[in-house]
Amino acid sequence: MSNEIQKIQPAQIELVAPRSELAFFHQHSVGLPLQLTPLEAWTMMMADPLPFMATAFKLRDAIAARFGVKRIGGFSDKTPGFVQVGDKLDFFLVESLSDTTLSLSERDKHLDVLTCVTCVEKTLTITSSVKVHNRFGRIYMLPVAPAHKLIVCIMLRRLVRKLG
Repeated sequence: MSNEIQKIQPAQIELVAPRSELAFFHQHSVGLPLQLTPLEAWTMMMADPLPFMATAFKLRDAIAARFGVKRIGGFSDKTPGFVQVGDKLDFFLVESLSDTTLSLSERDKHLDVLTCVTCVEKTLTITSSVKVHNRFGRIYMLPVAPAHKLIVCIMLRRLVRKLG
């Protein structure tokens, strides 16, 4: 399992592996009324989690644990203090952090996930990439892939409304 992150343009978006090796790739962008750092955007989105997310993560953990996958518990609404590379934001490991890029990973024997949050010129982009390692990883992604796309879209829309 390679821990090398691939950088692609624009704005040095990071992927968990080369695009040709990905089982899942999704990217969604929105315009913002003001410039935020990726950490500010992430913190604002996580401060107001979608109502069904806690239940979805409990269900995920209950099912996945039967297959030897660690429980991740989901997102908290805690506001992080000082954050640096190597820290955890909920279950994600902070892989990179700058004024324009925040990359968060979660890796296990079934799949590697990287979520890259970029903010450039009042455009917020969330790019998610997944590399699967086995059959369970592929099966796991069947319901997760469409749900993830919908969740990201809703979260970004809510953030734009919140910023007014």
